[in-house]
Amino acid sequence: MSQEMDVMLSIVRDGGRIALRLIDDCHPELKSDASVVTRADMAVSALAQERLRPFLKAGSHILIDEETVARTGKPADVLARDVPFIWAIDPIDGTRPYANNMPQYAVSLGLMKDKKPWMGAVYFPTMRELFYCDGKDAWFVTEPFGFRARRRRIVPVDAVLSSRSVFIATDEVVEKFAWRSQDCRLMIFASAVSEFCWPAIGRGCGSLSRVFVWDIAGSWPIALQAGLRFRSVQTGLPLDKLEPGIFDEAWRLKDHYILSSDRNFPLLRDKLKAI
Repeated sequence: MSQEMDVMLSIVRDGGRIALRLIDDCHPELKSDASVVTRADMAVSALAQERLRPFLKAGSHILIDEETVARTGKPADVLARDVPFIWAIDPIDGTRPYANNMPQYAVSLGLMKDKKPWMGAVYFPTMRELFYCDGKDAWFVTEPFGFRARRRRIVPVDAVLSSRSVFIATDEVVEKFAWRSQDCRLMIFASAVSEFCWPAIGRGCGSLSRVFVWDIAGSWPIALQAGLRFRSVQTGLPLDKLEPGIFDEAWRLKDHYILSSDRNFPLLRDKLKAI
């Protein structure tokens, strides 16, 4: 295992332990944008910055951290720099569920190489599930980080849409779109990592979202190994790399994206109706 992957797994493992330790005493607060932040977010952020310091000192790595993003700079400026490696961390993805003691939260960390998805790790501490991509293969692990761990390779999936299908969306999507089909039911989990990782193992046929770079970074290479791609609802173009034009100044994607197999993308897009 590469040094980068080894450090990445150590961060999500120990970050998950922090999240479990603080979940009943996490002191949730609202940020200026009405999103939730907790003691665990800040503690996992500090852990990641400490563990990644040797990489960042080398000058060939950048870290985009949700909790310290104001120090990073605007996307146009950062992505114009000739830096081959970009890390992005969401210390607690699904902070609102976490603050309400719900299990669909995770520590999510991704590493992009030449601005393309390369490695990622997403750890759900309460559910004891780990998804990761080592730069070549992607894996789903139950009971990770111990002798009971069970690992299986993630392989391409292409779910056939039917009345039992589930399509996952972020909560703000329902303000922008109506879901027109009685089959392929829409569900909302308020957790980007669930929306992106779960379809990679067949938990749902895909998802619809408009998220920040740290929401997507950890699960992006995992989804690709499952044969799933993010495509713009507006243009139909795939999201293949980080480019300044796809983000607003807060590092949020400008368009809504559907994560699905290539075959299912037009079928799913047809079920959306803008409000």
